[in-house]
Amino acid sequence: MKNNAAVPYAIIAVLGILTVIVISFIGINQREDIQQAEEGGGEQTEETQEGETSDDPEAIFSSNCASCHGADLSGGAGPDLTQVGSSLSQEEIQDIIINGQGSMPAGMATDAEAEVLASWLSEKQ
Repeated sequence: MKNNAAVPYAIIAVLGILTVIVISFIGINQREDIQQAEEGGGEQTEETQEGETSDDPEAIFSSNCASCHGADLSGGAGPDLTQVGSSLSQEEIQDIIINGQGSMPAGMATDAEAEVLASWLSEKQ
């Protein structure tokens, strides 16, 4: 009588090889997408496609800053900003938004958004 114990192993091996081939093809497509995104050719939001920035400081703050500084500017992981205009000028605030400071990373907003935010925050006294 023949020993058919090798058949399941052969099926598993064939399925494994086919899986590796399929995953390789999927990975090639993902690699190209990642390279395009790194080169700036990836998907862009409607706002960046049109080259426009929001001029609503509260909307900019809500989307870029509120997670650390609190929705009411009272602080959290970041410092309290309710009276930031009394200690920093608009230019200083704008510089911090663009370049970062302490644990705040640079580039949290575009230059135009930073200008709008800095103007709004400098009024907080």
